[in-house]
Amino acid sequence: MTVWLEAALNGPWSRERQPRIPVTADEIVADALAAAAEGASVIHFHAYDERTGRQRDAYEIYAPIIERIRAAADVVCCPTIPFAGSGDAAAPLSPAERFAAVERLLDAGLIEWSVVDPGSVGIALAADVAAGREGFVYVNPESHVRYGLALAAAHRMTPSYAIYEPGFLRLGAALHRAVPGAPQPVYRFMFSEQFLFGLPPREWALETYLRLLRDEAPGAPWMVAGLGVEIAPLIGAAVRAGGHVRVGLEDAPLGADTGNRALVARAARLVGEAGGVLADAAQVRAACGR
Repeated sequence: MTVWLEAALNGPWSRERQPRIPVTADEIVADALAAAAEGASVIHFHAYDERTGRQRDAYEIYAPIIERIRAAADVVCCPTIPFAGSGDAAAPLSPAERFAAVERLLDAGLIEWSVVDPGSVGIALAADVAAGREGFVYVNPESHVRYGLALAAAHRMTPSYAIYEPGFLRLGAALHRAVPGAPQPVYRFMFSEQFLFGLPPREWALETYLRLLRDEAPGAPWMVAGLGVEIAPLIGAAVRAGGHVRVGLEDAPLGADTGNRALVARAARLVGEAGGVLADAAQVRAACGR
C-alpha cells in the first residue's frame, strides 16, 4: 500500500496555544524541509504575519515561502483559507475574498492542493466548556464551497476536504457532484480528543466514516487527521484499510512538546510497521490525476 504522508506545520493557533509552531518564513521553510526529509510528500501550512504573530492568508506571504520550499524539495504544497469571520477576520468575507490568495497561487503555478472545507461546525475545547469560555463556529457556506470547487475545476486543483462531522462528508460529496469537472477531493477525517466536535480517534469511528464514504464517494482517497488529537494509534488501522495520514503541530494536542520533524518521523515509522510504503510527490500527483 502506497501511503501519502501530509505534514500540517502550524494551523491557526498562534504560539499562545501551540508554542512550538513555526511562524516566521524561515521557520516554516525549515520545518517543511525537515518534514520532507522524513518522508512527507504533502506540506500544509498557514501563513503568518511575522509582526503580529497572527495568521494572515496573503499571497505575498505564501508565495515566497512556497517558492523556497519547492526549490529545495519536491513536495505538494497546500495553503489554507481565512475564516469567514473570526478574531482575525472580524467582518464576513465573500467567497472571492476567502480564496483570493489561493487563486493567485494557482495562477502562479505554485500550488496543487487547497483547503475547501464542506460544512460548518462548532469548535470548542472541552477545557473551555468546563471553565465557561465559549468556542466559535467555523463557517463554510455552500456558496464558498462551490467557489472553491469551481477553482479546482478550472485549475485541476485537488480539494482537501476536512471532514469534522459525518454531514461534512455527505454535503461535500453532493457539492462535488454538482460542480462539473472538479477533481476528486481528498476526504480528511478530523478526529479530536481536546475539542468537542466529530468523533474520537477510535477504530469504530474510522469504520463509521469509511462506511459512509463507500456510500457517498466510493473510491475517493481519504486520510486520518484531526485537531487536538494524538492520531498515532489510528495510523496502523488507516494504512491497513487503504488510507493516508496527516500529522503535525496543527493537529497535535495543544501545548505539544514534540516538533514537526519528530511527529513526521514517528508517523513514517508507523506507516512502515503497518506494511505501507511512503509515496513521493510524483506518486501523489499521479494518483490525483495530474
